[in-house]
Amino acid sequence: MAKTRPGRKDLDSYTIRGTNKIVRAGDCVLMRPADTSKPPYVARVEKIEQDSRSHVKVRVRWYYRPEESIGGRRQFHGAKELFLSDHYDTQSAHTIEGKCIVHSFKNYTKLENVGAEDYYCRFEYKAASGAFTPDRVAVYCKCEMPYNPDDLMVQCEGCKDWYHPACVGMTIEEAKKLDHFVCSECSSDDDMKKSNATFPVSSGSDGKVEPKRRKR
Repeated sequence: MAKTRPGRKDLDSYTIRGTNKIVRAGDCVLMRPADTSKPPYVARVEKIEQDSRSHVKVRVRWYYRPEESIGGRRQFHGAKELFLSDHYDTQSAHTIEGKCIVHSFKNYTKLENVGAEDYYCRFEYKAASGAFTPDRVAVYCKCEMPYNPDDLMVQCEGCKDWYHPACVGMTIEEAKKLDHFVCSECSSDDDMKKSNATFPVSSGSDGKVEPKRRKR
């Protein structure tokens, strides 16, 4: 059983300096970077400790932004997307600037309004190797790309697949006015079913797409 080091004690909470916001283990926080021109880092607080000189430290598990990962930002990564990494660290609690919420991907897509404090995570990320879990995701539309919640898509009433307006010859403005949509394959007499596929996520993948039943 892990013990707190001599001269240190565990704290149940920490109040962010200059605010009345209380942070507890399990909360997600924004942490001030050394380079103030960069956006704040995002982390999940694992533990809060105070040493003999009353300095408060937090043990955190970092979230990475897509551009901070080995593969970099890709087309399907949303603006508020984060990866939960296996990178742990201990930081001064004074570097915490505020709290935020990291939603599951499913819950994020259900939000009516996305606030500045809202993020989402659908992958875990190994910082050393650049590997993701899961390592493949379902694809949609004619372009066969994973879903990016920042992009407007329309759903076909026939096959239930989702399409980017541009990929089916529509503008975003036209798509927003639609009451019903049927894709060209469903509106034709061709009964051939489209192949379902997954998209390789890790940058080290061979780039091949493996057939797989898509979850509806």
